[in-house]
Amino acid sequence: MIYILEDDESIRKLVIYALETQGFEAAGFENAERFWRSFNEKRPELVLLDIMLPGEDGLSVLKKIRKEDSRIPVIMLTAKSTEYDKVTGLDMGADDYVSKPFGIMELISRIRAVLRRSDAGQANLSGEYVNGRLRISWDKREVYVDDEEVMLTLKEYELLKLFIKNSGVVIEREKLLEKVWGIEDERENRTLDVHIRTLRSKLKDAGERIQTVRGVGYKYIGEDE
Repeated sequence: MIYILEDDESIRKLVIYALETQGFEAAGFENAERFWRSFNEKRPELVLLDIMLPGEDGLSVLKKIRKEDSRIPVIMLTAKSTEYDKVTGLDMGADDYVSKPFGIMELISRIRAVLRRSDAGQANLSGEYVNGRLRISWDKREVYVDDEEVMLTLKEYELLKLFIKNSGVVIEREKLLEKVWGIEDERENRTLDVHIRTLRSKLKDAGERIQTVRGVGYKYIGEDE
């Protein structure tokens, strides 16, 4: 089930119709109050979230979603096109953004890409990973620093997982963008930098293991490297 929180009725109905014709289940909400009522009854697979809403705005809703469940992918729908607004949403845990006006098929494509990455992020690794103060339970998708759980967004978790799977190897920026976002586009470089910065901050001292290789990309330093 995909939830769309959008106060513009015409946009909301159009997106719901498009999603349903593509085989998705969808439910729309015009305000945060109704959204939270359904959210607490049934968690969605993904949320499409408008920033400009009456009452509780989209960024506030995003912040609460991340406190409730960091695993739910969120795509921001925004009429604002400045880098600041996009970066703010990404900093707060959004997984992607689509600027209005947007093409329906572009939106559907981005939804599918985010859901594919979400599914892929749950696979491949199992058991527990321990590196100094950092501990990860792959099966539960839980990350701890000094035994305190760290709430990562889907993209942050995917980045960390990719770094650890390639410990000691320099990963080029273009490869990170392609593997985690499914794109290779210069305009997304700021997005990558924001996520790396936020991931390092959340991991505290353990975040220093993610090192910048200037002009190339990043690499993760394991315990014995």
